[in-house]
Amino acid sequence: MGAIMPADITELEDQLVGAEREAEALVLRLSEEKGTARPETGGWSVAECLDHLATANRVYLKAMQEPAQRARKRGRLRRGPAKPGWPGRFFCYMLEPPPKWWSKLKAPGVIRPRLSPPLGESFAAFEASQAEMIAFLRAHADLDLASIRFRNPFVSWISFTLATGLHVTGAHERRHLAQAWRIRRALERKAP
Repeated sequence: MGAIMPADITELEDQLVGAEREAEALVLRLSEEKGTARPETGGWSVAECLDHLATANRVYLKAMQEPAQRARKRGRLRRGPAKPGWPGRFFCYMLEPPPKWWSKLKAPGVIRPRLSPPLGESFAAFEASQAEMIAFLRAHADLDLASIRFRNPFVSWISFTLATGLHVTGAHERRHLAQAWRIRRALERKAP
């Protein structure tokens, strides 16, 4: 595609870049000790949240690659904006922060974070996954992302469009970055 991206593609890229900036601010001046500390109430550490996002992004991207390549070979070029349909919009809504009481989702085993990963390593992995996701978006912006389907890597009987997958990625990142900020703030309030 040319240098000028459609507004919907730019919006998706802005979401990904925004999440990366949010993660940069999150880890800024955060010690390894605090970054790997789990909340007293249970749950993941900041590093585990970032590790989870990096892993989820890689798994989602892997599931989206082959359908995108197949669509390119078939010449399925863009016919409209990269927007999810109503089921995709609802799924994104469920993922958006704050978590809804009725949408507490447990991470599938394949994307659960490693136990106590180093903060710097988790952040670097998240940044790398963001770069890969942005590269995917740019490389396939000229495809009809709203009609090309891929099998959800976590729920095999569900398929999403690539547009939905990209929007889900943004919502999922906002959810866990908000979670990580809550953890950091709680640790900072507790510190002497």
